[in-house]
Amino acid sequence: MSFTEASLFWGFLLVYGIVMYALSPRSKNPASFYKGADDHGNPVGQWSLTASIFISWIFAKSVTNAANLGEAYGVVGGLAYATYWLSIPVAGYVIYLIRTQTGATSLQEFITSRFGRLASLSFAAAILIRLYNEVWSNTAVVGGYFGLPGDWEYYTAAMLFTFFTLAYSLKGGLRSSIFTDVIQSVVFVFFIGAVLFLIIPANDPATLLTTGEFRLNAGMDLLLVAGLQIFSYPFHDPVMTDRGFVNKEKAMLKSFVVAGLLGFVAVFTFSLVGVHAQLNGIDAAGNAPAAVGQALGLTALFFMSVIMMTSAGSTLDSTFSSLAKSLAVDLPKLVRRTAERLPSMRVGATVMIIFSILGNLPMFAGTDILKATTISGTMVMGLAPVFLFYGFTRWSPWSFHLSFWTGLGLGLLLATGLIPASWAIGDGAYGTLLGVNAYGFLICTAGFFAPLALRRLTGRADAISELS
Repeated sequence: MSFTEASLFWGFLLVYGIVMYALSPRSKNPASFYKGADDHGNPVGQWSLTASIFISWIFAKSVTNAANLGEAYGVVGGLAYATYWLSIPVAGYVIYLIRTQTGATSLQEFITSRFGRLASLSFAAAILIRLYNEVWSNTAVVGGYFGLPGDWEYYTAAMLFTFFTLAYSLKGGLRSSIFTDVIQSVVFVFFIGAVLFLIIPANDPATLLTTGEFRLNAGMDLLLVAGLQIFSYPFHDPVMTDRGFVNKEKAMLKSFVVAGLLGFVAVFTFSLVGVHAQLNGIDAAGNAPAAVGQALGLTALFFMSVIMMTSAGSTLDSTFSSLAKSLAVDLPKLVRRTAERLPSMRVGATVMIIFSILGNLPMFAGTDILKATTISGTMVMGLAPVFLFYGFTRWSPWSFHLSFWTGLGLGLLLATGLIPASWAIGDGAYGTLLGVNAYGFLICTAGFFAPLALRRLTGRADAISELS
């Protein structure tokens, strides 16, 4: 980096951190810190909630992945990754049904009431793994705009970014997260527009929007994977699902639908950065936004870094607030059957500090940010039957476990390369991933319904309940 570049990038990082801390509200009570209410107990407004869902799910790793897939497969790759944002309306509708039909005030409470405490503990473990991955996978993307892995600039920027985000998260918890999400949404959309202003004139728009082929070995396999995972993937991410319980049911559902559609458009639009790289022969080297920014000049690279910082910040502060709620509120309530009274804000703050340190350790070891999405999404495929078909049972712990652990087992086999080649659907790069998700969904669904079918066949519901 030249002195001018260093001044611009490091200067923005410092200004960003100071401004976010200065503007974020301070929570004065646990309801505000853990549930996002204002000082008078009023819930989050609908449009603030919409903006928060929209930007908190636009992860830094996500827009990077979208651009990389655009560079590899054209618009098919962009559509494949953008499809994950249809998870948001799916989750919103399911949470709407859960709230109106069961009266549950959280997904943990819902799972406990239908499938037992052991099921809820298993679900909590999946949530914590997901949240843990969100820390390093976002801070690493920000660090990549200041240096390469191994460089002191890379690690310093990532840790400084973590510190700034932690500071304003400690100040206000979920309330601070949602408030800053609105600001980050505006900044993100503005700079996305600025990047497109640089890219679209440099290409023929028709070519830009038609590059790619809808074939299994040209990105279509990943598009189908995303289409399957949207029914399981969102439910192990409290960054989104926690926001499903902070407003009235209908207002919440509208926010989720609008945020999901906006997210789909935003992510697909940003994938055109990668398509531009493909059309112009730019070597993405695993980071298409940075490569395109460097090719277009300092202004474009700076715009890319701003997009990454705002998207990473919105996700990271949401991750901290979700970790605080999961470990300070939900898990103790599950394990010890505690009262409804919320714990001190100090407990949640301690959780945030611990995970700000532990969550960055994988960054120093080196990891693949795309695998943080595709592999974790496969491991939780067993959640799809649990949330889609819960209406078929009032109490069936075995249904949860046969579905959830089967999906987890298949995900682990995939991650360790033990899935037979015969499972692949097509000969594309994601053929095996598609096969595992397609066949796995059927196997997990069969596992979910097996105890219910056995009850009906034997007429001995009590016998199965006792086994649970």
